[in-house]
Amino acid sequence: MTAGSTPTPARPPRRALVIGGGLTGMLAAQALSTVAEVVVIERDMLPERPEPRTGLPQGHHTHLLWSGGAEAIESLLAGTARQLEMAGARRIPLTTGMVAYSAQGWFRRWPESHYVITCSRDLLDWVIRSQVLKNEHIEVKEGADVTGLTGSAAAVTGVTIRTDDGEESTLHADLVIDASGRGSRAPHWLDALGAPPVATREVDSGLVYASRVYQAPAGLPDTWPIINVQADPRADGPGQAGVIMPIEHGRWLVTLSGTRGGQPTDDLEDFQRFALGLRHPIVGELLGKAAPLGPVRVTRMTANRRRYYERTPMPAGFVVLGDALASYNPTYGHGMSVAAQSAVALRETIRLKRGWGAPDLAACMQRAAARRVNTAWTFATGADVFYDGATETGPSRSERVAARFVDRLTYTATGTGRVARALTDVMTLQTGPATLARSSILIATLRGPLKSELTQPPLTVEERQAVDYA
Repeated sequence: MTAGSTPTPARPPRRALVIGGGLTGMLAAQALSTVAEVVVIERDMLPERPEPRTGLPQGHHTHLLWSGGAEAIESLLAGTARQLEMAGARRIPLTTGMVAYSAQGWFRRWPESHYVITCSRDLLDWVIRSQVLKNEHIEVKEGADVTGLTGSAAAVTGVTIRTDDGEESTLHADLVIDASGRGSRAPHWLDALGAPPVATREVDSGLVYASRVYQAPAGLPDTWPIINVQADPRADGPGQAGVIMPIEHGRWLVTLSGTRGGQPTDDLEDFQRFALGLRHPIVGELLGKAAPLGPVRVTRMTANRRRYYERTPMPAGFVVLGDALASYNPTYGHGMSVAAQSAVALRETIRLKRGWGAPDLAACMQRAAARRVNTAWTFATGADVFYDGATETGPSRSERVAARFVDRLTYTATGTGRVARALTDVMTLQTGPATLARSSILIATLRGPLKSELTQPPLTVEERQAVDYA
């Protein structure tokens, strides 16, 4: 600056709006807070403790935070994993801490390669929300419903909102993130701006989830595993499954599921009967040794639905994340981990673009988020597409070929540690499916399992004695 010249006014800080104060929205806000002031717009009043909230009906069911997602959260919010464990969450080594009966047989409990964090969804959301809201660059506008986008088909400039008292207003922003979940109204909002329709694919197996909390039997070892009986999508009849997940305060969160013609209900007496009727009765047998703590909660909105925003000419300044982008049958529990990795993708894209000014920033963010969806989408739909009525046309030829390979791979993983490790690498979202196409894995898969098939659940002697399981 030369003598006597007028200083250039500082540019007002960038502003980002995040629609939705759930896990996806909070992590997205944290990712953006290094380059913008962020306002999170949330319809509900957020609880101050680990409690259910109206806008998260699926919160009553089992949720898994795979290590790929946990590490993404840790990169955004250092110390979160430790805080979760201090609050009672379990860090369970994989596959050491899992007793799993796949469609191809029992998995062995191989040495730890990755991990999963288990707890109630209420606790997880509360810990993350508490961390995020310490950030002075993030504020939350509660009790506010987004009613539309402002701007044009070329660029989104903000949102219109209506508060609980009926007041309407407009909030302007440089970037709007839709993290409003499965019920996202983004397609309607974009249509109102004159933007082109977004291609959508849905695979709906008619899955119904029923969950109940139990007090675990006294005297269980601290290393008590997840118990998981999976469905077989290529067997005759409906697919039925069940999982016992250890959570905080010495409890089990138990979720049962079934597709069309074999769905669980909210009947208290039927819950254990359903579990006993799975492909193996271990879940039902163990429930007989635990004490139920509440009602059965049922959810029916479980269709896999993906909107391909990354393939559509989108207005600048608008990005869709989380369940609003892709929602899955919860069997594999990938939703939260994908959301975390997508939030990291926002931050990485800003760094790659060297700041905020790139005209294609939002489009690059959307493509990066879509890439994080691919693995979870493949897992969820690759099985569901085989159930009657899941799609209008049934599985394609390529889906049938892929399913045969995955069947063989999973069968081999029941008895070959190297293949089990590769499968776990992908399942935990630490690597992509290309890992499974390495020559060493393909050769091992063709050879089949090195160890013989297990005929009983691989519980340890200590675990069997703790629950008197013969």
